[in-house]
Amino acid sequence: MERNTVQRRAILKALDHENRPLAVQEILDLASIYCPSLGIATVYRNVKTLLLEGRLKQVDMPGGAVLYEKPGIHHHHHFSCRSCQKVFDIFECAVNLSKLLPDGFMLEEHEILLSGVCGYCSGGENNAALQEKSMQHETSIAVCIDTKNSSTH
Repeated sequence: MERNTVQRRAILKALDHENRPLAVQEILDLASIYCPSLGIATVYRNVKTLLLEGRLKQVDMPGGAVLYEKPGIHHHHHFSCRSCQKVFDIFECAVNLSKLLPDGFMLEEHEILLSGVCGYCSGGENNAALQEKSMQHETSIAVCIDTKNSSTH
């Protein structure tokens, strides 16, 4: 049976608002806006329950924290900013990955992690609008390579 507690609603609202994979501490920081009495143990407990219920998906970052995002987002990859440590969703995919495989190999699935510096952290003059969006927690700032004709999604 699904319980929809004030704490759980605050956690889900934080994930909806930020719209990118979040670490437990980030979830706590954002969800505390909606539920000031929320504690880290409660976040961990609710994240575990939401994972079991299929309402959250775990995102494992190599050498980094475990992050969580809402499921149902179509196939995507991630961009990790080395400056602010935030991870952003990338909704494009590399072209023809199967061409990279040795003869006889068959690609069934893939994950790609790009890393660098996000638009907000790079601070370029051309990024003024991007910086404003980033400060408002809108995080669709990562761009990936063109992906027409991708064979695996």
